[in-house]
Amino acid sequence: MRTSAILGAASVFLIGAQVLAVPSSYVVWSAETIRLLNAASATKGELLAYGCVACHGESGMSASPAFPHLTGQDPRYLFKQLSDYKDKTRINPLMNAIAAGMSDEDMADIAAYYAAQPPPAPAPAPESSGGDMALAMDLITKGHGSRMVPSCEGCHGHQGAGRPGYYGMPVLGGQKSIYLQIALKEYRTGNRANDVYAVMRDIAKSLTDDEITALGNYYATQKLR
Repeated sequence: MRTSAILGAASVFLIGAQVLAVPSSYVVWSAETIRLLNAASATKGELLAYGCVACHGESGMSASPAFPHLTGQDPRYLFKQLSDYKDKTRINPLMNAIAAGMSDEDMADIAAYYAAQPPPAPAPAPESSGGDMALAMDLITKGHGSRMVPSCEGCHGHQGAGRPGYYGMPVLGGQKSIYLQIALKEYRTGNRANDVYAVMRDIAKSLTDDEITALGNYYATQKLR
């Protein structure tokens, strides 16, 4: 499921005069990976996810604004993130330690469990958020050509409902606004660098703080199925 081949855009490090390239993710969407995810057990995943409750809440509904909801998330996205934590292509000391002891089957089962749960309820729109919503909608539906920012819905779907055919793309609708803002700012600084081809890093570098806030607020208020 993971390979040593260089995938996507690489992070480059200089050591003396030597340039070393490190992949942004080792996950390969091979037939083997897809079979693993299709055979995953949500029942087993529920038992494995018991240790996730402290941060991500019952059934994946997090109470903390800084921790994401996992309920209703795309299973391929969850599997990729856990794999990236295990390989340390996504850095978070707590999650790195948790994922280190997981097998590919464990990660697939946990992903299946959270994906099977109902999506989170939308958050109420912040007061005086009309300007924010208009700003967000421009980016979501049209993007910004002169800054090479594509429309958000091109990858994340209408209202952030996701695109099942786009492997590893997250559902954004109903997610925590603060968490989404944190994620975009981490991409912007490069502190999060597990996006293949550096797609999100390049986009986030072109976003203003106001745009990031508007996008977080918009997606948090979206109701899914």
